Amino acid sequence: MSATLPQPPGTVPTFAQLLSSTRRGARLARLLATTQLRAWDLSPEVTERAEHIVAELAANAALHGRVQGRDFRLALTFDTTTGLLRIAVIDAKGGQLPVAPAESATDGETGRGLLLVGALADRWGTEPHPPGCKTVWAEVVHRPS
Repeated sequence: MSATLPQPPGTVPTFAQLLSSTRRGARLARLLATTQLRAWDLSPEVTERAEHIVAELAANAALHGRVQGRDFRLALTFDTTTGLLRIAVIDAKGGQLPVAPAESATDGETGRGLLLVGALADRWGTEPHPPGCKTVWAEVVHRPS
């Protein structure tokens, strides 16, 4: 006879992966995140928003946060009690934390990624991550239908 152990009422599933600071690593981050979010059975709307956020943050980590020979880390946390999905990308280049450009400064071919993150996320921000790294994070609230 097998018994199922009771689960705590509020669980926080997590996913974390080190990835190479390359375009291939950024693409793999998006694919892994999408697979994980679908496994957590999040709504398609949240999964789609999160997929775009991961794509932008991972691309920035590979392009702007790259340090030769160092990887970046993708971390996903889903608080089932509050419905809060947190996406964090930690890269090896600390120093100046990124800020979203002013909307008027986005006439070039690049520089709109953080504006997109800001539009898709309920909240986002940056913080130093010791030693000498930085974390760029975004949160999306999952509201079950």
